[in-house]
Amino acid sequence: MDQRGFIQVDADFESSVPGVFAIGDCVPGPMLAHKAEEDGVAAVEIMAGQSGHVDYGLVPGIVYTHPEVASIGKTEDELKQAGTGYRKGSFPFTANSRARTTGDMDGTVKILADAETDRVLGVHIIGPEAGNLIHECATAMAFGATAEDIARTCHGHPTYNEAVKEAALAVDGRPIHT
Repeated sequence: MDQRGFIQVDADFESSVPGVFAIGDCVPGPMLAHKAEEDGVAAVEIMAGQSGHVDYGLVPGIVYTHPEVASIGKTEDELKQAGTGYRKGSFPFTANSRARTTGDMDGTVKILADAETDRVLGVHIIGPEAGNLIHECATAMAFGATAEDIARTCHGHPTYNEAVKEAALAVDGRPIHT
């Protein structure tokens, strides 16, 4: 165990005791049920001779408050500290048709994209259904999508997801509904 009480495991989730594996909240990393589930699937795949993998950079963090808060990938501070050039696009829920019809307009969607490649590096959402909206972004990021890829994807109307599309458009300075 480390100084904080976490069980140390190797890349295959095996502890220092041969044949003893550990996942989830007892190992380093975010204490999230969905992270633990991914650990478990990967550990069993590895035990079965397959190649299990968890991309810990793409584990969404969600706070179930009102409004909800969800985040994935890098923050602006992390990108600045790393010296990574980025562009940012944000879109307020006050300009989203679905949010206006439900009266749940608090919050915004922010997308951070690499300044050169436009690859999505981080997404931060405060607002209605943030915990659900973040998964569109997780999938996009897992496949190396750019902000332009998200912007050019048809989003149903009226949906909260349109705020994600609009934030992606805003990365290039061209949101539609401002």
